[in-house]
Amino acid sequence: MTRFMPEGWVLPRVDHFNHDFFSTGKLVLQECSTCGNIQHPPEEICYKCYGSDFRGCEVNGYGTIYSYIVVHNPPSPALASRVPYGVVLVSLDELPEIRILGNLIDVPASEISIGLRVQATFEEISDPDGGVILLPQWKRSDKAG
Repeated sequence: MTRFMPEGWVLPRVDHFNHDFFSTGKLVLQECSTCGNIQHPPEEICYKCYGSDFRGCEVNGYGTIYSYIVVHNPPSPALASRVPYGVVLVSLDELPEIRILGNLIDVPASEISIGLRVQATFEEISDPDGGVILLPQWKRSDKAG
């Protein structure tokens, strides 16, 4: 995949709570070991029972666009060549109440719409510490929901 985010772009800080989300190349959400609540984004405590012990819960990575914005004015000169581009909020097929934000990398801005089927894809980015971050992005999907 051609890199969407420019070189030198600020990367997410990977920690114990979000490591699986940014390192596996799969959509791995946070599941509370105490009550089974699945949540995103990853946090230090469970939104439901306030527990602090978690395991990963892998989902299939398919969903629909719940909301979106088309960026016409780049927030940084580094993104000037990308405008217009879509930032989408995706409702997951398996857990519709969970929504994940990301760039829509393969759909022209004029074709983005609420309800469009998408699937997760992962952009491999080297981090300054010599590791790799697999940044979730979104692309069009032909798979029916």
